[in-house]
Amino acid sequence: QVQLVESGGGLVQPEGSLRLSCAASGLTFSNYAIRWYRQAPGKERELFAVITSAGGDTNYADSVKGRFTISRDNAKNTVYLQMNSLKPEDTAVYYCNARRNLGSEYYGRAYWGQGTQVTVSS
Repeated sequence: QVQLVESGGGLVQPEGSLRLSCAASGLTFSNYAIRWYRQAPGKERELFAVITSAGGDTNYADSVKGRFTISRDNAKNTVYLQMNSLKPEDTAVYYCNARRNLGSEYYGRAYWGQGTQVTVSS
């Protein structure tokens, strides 16, 4: 049974930092790209960070570029999301998603975590 578990969310002041983790089990982790999504109340789910299965390629939405960094440790079956200079508009539930990739093409079943809440407020 595949499981993705996000952790590290919480309440942080503007300009603060958080590090989220996405721990995977039940799959060959190194074969899967990991994508981070977030969903704010009343808004659509937004894809904002990707790391490929090989770990060499990352991509970010403009909304987080320069502030967020995605990385992975395949030995620990974990992807990390370092979030710096947080803004109130970063407030959302953050989800990780695992799916196989070949370059920029994704295929097969996608797996989701349950989400972790990030709230940026003074």
